[in-house]
Amino acid sequence: MQVVKTEEAVGMVLGHDITEIVPGKFKGVAFKKGHVIQEEDIERLLRIGKEHIYIFELKEDELHEDEAAIALGKLICGEGVLFTDPKEGKINIIAKQKGLLKINRDLLDDVNDLGDICLATIHGNRLIDEDGLIGGCRVIPLIINSEKIESVKSILQEKGPIFNVKPFKPLNAALIVTGSEVYKGRIEDKFGPVIEKKLKKFDTEIFYKTIVPDELDQIKEAVIQCKDMGAELIVVTGGMSVDPDDKTPGAIKATGASIVSYGTPVLPGAMLLYAYLEDIPIFGLPGCVMFSDTTAFDILLPRVMAGEKIVRRDITRMGYGGQCLKCKICTFPNCHFGKY
Repeated sequence: MQVVKTEEAVGMVLGHDITEIVPGKFKGVAFKKGHVIQEEDIERLLRIGKEHIYIFELKEDELHEDEAAIALGKLICGEGVLFTDPKEGKINIIAKQKGLLKINRDLLDDVNDLGDICLATIHGNRLIDEDGLIGGCRVIPLIINSEKIESVKSILQEKGPIFNVKPFKPLNAALIVTGSEVYKGRIEDKFGPVIEKKLKKFDTEIFYKTIVPDELDQIKEAVIQCKDMGAELIVVTGGMSVDPDDKTPGAIKATGASIVSYGTPVLPGAMLLYAYLEDIPIFGLPGCVMFSDTTAFDILLPRVMAGEKIVRRDITRMGYGGQCLKCKICTFPNCHFGKY
């Protein structure tokens, strides 16, 4: 690296961006890498505080920060993910499509542990919209040894990339509303519209809806009927507590469904049931889903809609981050809830 007095740098080529900050007015690149310094630039450079100009002559085993950032972007971004043009050694990681954001936390930690690379992200296992910001990657030094990039490549070659966005698949959804008081018309069904609204976020419509009383055999038969009608997702609402007259869990089990979990370490949503009837996912939803903005249902639903197979460990791990604070203005999923 050659150091040249600013006054003597006319005609030389900058090897790095130079940032200028004018409080309250401007912060950005005043001179970009590759700029040929002109006589009229000298005063501005001195005003910025650049008494000397650093001229970099890259060796064969070195990369400029921008080149390194591009190389990293190609390694860490998988399907459904893109990265922006580098600026001062930084790229933004962006969702190319709406879907379920997946981040390999172990690989992320391994890359950050190498040093000279900063990789910051939001949480994964959540819905992200097209063009949503996933994170940023920055090369710390102006010049980085190419061996560092090779180390990242080595880390990711078997288990990478770090980021993927799985597209959601619209499903044929069936809704079974339980409750004798609703079945007999004593009260209006308030549960159905809530579920319909939540499913529409994933471009999924309810093709069949039925209301049944709190009778185990009738709930069981409704579930089997939905399966026979071609349902790809079955949602059963109500009757999920341990009270003797709440028959939904027993009815779902009686269909022959495999119960992944009855109960989740999430508040609200502790009494949620999740099961599979053959390969068809079934939710048994407690009453809190009708009244609360976010519950265990909102955490699991994006993963189901992306086609992921949910196992018991997926649910038992939800306790960390599983307490909703019921904020006055809900910002979910841009909050801690459901992030584990």
